[in-house]
Amino acid sequence: MGKAKIFVRERRKVEQGEKKSRFNVVGVAGTDLKIYSNHIRKIEVEQIAREIDGEVVYLQAGKDEELDDEED
Repeated sequence: MGKAKIFVRERRKVEQGEKKSRFNVVGVAGTDLKIYSNHIRKIEVEQIAREIDGEVVYLQAGKDEELDDEED
């Protein structure tokens, strides 16, 4: 298999100046890596990717209306 990938997306309900992690890990491919945290900081996920010689894939989050239309 190719290079390991970590798929993340930005959390929707993050407010300016909030000190909570901004990203959710959606999935991991090409490695045995297990992530036990629901929320993760960008610098943390990038450091993990460097250590496993992988890459981070930032998923585009749609608006709520767009997601509702796709589910139908």
